[in-house]
Amino acid sequence: MPTIIGYHSVKDTDHWLASPKREEFFGPLGVTNIRTFVDPQNRTQVAVLMDVADLDVLTGAMQSEGAGQAMEHDGVLPETLVILVEA
Repeated sequence: MPTIIGYHSVKDTDHWLASPKREEFFGPLGVTNIRTFVDPQNRTQVAVLMDVADLDVLTGAMQSEGAGQAMEHDGVLPETLVILVEA
């Protein structure tokens, strides 16, 4: 089960941290152990660290309309998203 990091910018960090959308979107995909991080020098830079049961399922889901809606709800700036996979 690979661990991934997704980092990106957000419009409102407090809103992003409080949002239930991560669990709602990623949970059904078999993603577990989701942890959130905030850059203390630039609070609009955030990250999630999570364990992914099936990387192909996650990759496909990230291209879906549901992913776009979740990111929009959370104030994620999608053009800033970078996903790193544990080597």
